Amino acid sequence: MSEDDDSDKTEEPSSKKLEEARQKGQVPQSKEIAHWFMILAAGIIVYTLSPAIGAELYADLIGFIATPHQFILSDTNLGDMLTVLLLKVIMVLMLPFVLLMVAAFLAHVLQFGILFAPDSLEFKLERISIIKGFGRMFSMRSVMELVKGLIKIAVVGAVIYGVINPVFHQASDYIHYEVSELAKLIYNLTGKILMVVVAVLTAIAMIDWLYQRFTFMKEMRMSKQELKDEYRQSEGDPVIKQRQRQIRADKARKRMMAAVPKSTVVVTNPTHYAVALLYEDGKMEAPKLVAKGVDAVALRIRQVARENNVPIMENPPLARTLFANVEIDQEIPADYYKAVAEVISFVLRLRRNKR
Repeated sequence: MSEDDDSDKTEEPSSKKLEEARQKGQVPQSKEIAHWFMILAAGIIVYTLSPAIGAELYADLIGFIATPHQFILSDTNLGDMLTVLLLKVIMVLMLPFVLLMVAAFLAHVLQFGILFAPDSLEFKLERISIIKGFGRMFSMRSVMELVKGLIKIAVVGAVIYGVINPVFHQASDYIHYEVSELAKLIYNLTGKILMVVVAVLTAIAMIDWLYQRFTFMKEMRMSKQELKDEYRQSEGDPVIKQRQRQIRADKARKRMMAAVPKSTVVVTNPTHYAVALLYEDGKMEAPKLVAKGVDAVALRIRQVARENNVPIMENPPLARTLFANVEIDQEIPADYYKAVAEVISFVLRLRRNKR
């Protein structure tokens, strides 16, 4: 099976693959979301700022239209007048421009957050390949984008036509309107068009976002073998890890068995459980469990104890309790002091009697 065959990629992408794709600048994004934000910002500007902007421009330009004869133009003052007028126009339009820039920024941040992808800035020869360029131009994604763009233009155009069509039938009446009345008419018509377009683009943007995310996740899918390879790279080969755990367990068992000859007593079940206890009078505040095991390990603890003349006592309840509740190299909890003290006291008395 070739690497380009995606028929076996049936698994959802892992978080590692999604993070690697993000570092390369590959994230699900919808251009329609950006368009929606821009149109929405334009609508807000029209409804909130356009009256003030129109009044400011009107105050600066009305003189040139109403009383042009009062302006004496010459080679010296023409440039100054145009410069001042241009600066005023730029200052007035600066705020709407900034708002549109903020809208474009938010459109991307709300989709995939702050994205810094240095890998996408690297120069790659295939990016200037003519063959691959044609492949991208005529790919299924490009065809879908073209079809989507045509449908959007058709839908938005039909909606705008529906809004302005009644106005065309009254066009002959507008020649009798004052300039202020025409400005108000254009203001209301523009606002109505923007509201309708925003409503239509809202539905288009939501559908496109879901489609882009579905397409992206489909492209990011992985095969079962890819998931296994990724797991081995991140977590290590399971066989090797199992071998490492076995080696650590063997070393721990050897250290435990080395502590049995030094123990004070071994308490048994008598056959299934065995725990070795160490207590040095005057040096330890409480006895310590230095070894424990069941079945084969318990048998080995008893053998080592016999070989080294360590006393072995049968106390099934105590052996099972200590095995279940006390870890190796842990002091005996206060709840078990009495039972353990009886055993150790008996052993110490035996030693003194032998001496």
